[in-house]
Amino acid sequence: MTDPIRVVLALSGASGAAIGVRIGELLAEAGCETHLVVTPAAERTLAVEVGTDALARLEGLVHRRHGIEDVGAVIASGSFSTAGMIVAPCSMRVVGAIAATIASDLLVRAADVHLKERRPLILLPREAPLHLGHLRALTAATEYGAIVAPPVPAFYLKPTMVAEIVDEIARRALALLRLPGVATPTAWRGERI
Repeated sequence: MTDPIRVVLALSGASGAAIGVRIGELLAEAGCETHLVVTPAAERTLAVEVGTDALARLEGLVHRRHGIEDVGAVIASGSFSTAGMIVAPCSMRVVGAIAATIASDLLVRAADVHLKERRPLILLPREAPLHLGHLRALTAATEYGAIVAPPVPAFYLKPTMVAEIVDEIARRALALLRLPGVATPTAWRGERI
């Protein structure tokens, strides 16, 4: 019997909480062992953007939810092997903490562990416009090994509903982890005009 694929999913307080929920759904469909971290600001954003029951639904999809202050959780250690970590959505506060290696909570500590262990760390930053501090923090995170993947819609797919946009962004984020059996994004077919 093989061990399940472990993934850390973190949601921070930026807009776009539905993307994190959809990633959780896709990981559950694939049978992954998902470890969840949610900031207090993300709890509020989930309630406002997705619904007051969104966090409970997300918790029902994952293997375990870890408290944001639990810096002794298994995901805070490099000895706990994972296939990668996704922060979706990723606030600029979290980007800044990762870039400055300020592991003051479990989310940032787990991200730091992924960087030091050279495991994939996917950040979906949600802010616009970006000032120079944001750009420098994103650059630093990239230089440390993170993959910055802004949640930008693929308009060429001609989505007609927000759910289609959310689904495609979630699939693109998961594709960056290169996990077997996990949903893939829609491929461009090279349409001619």
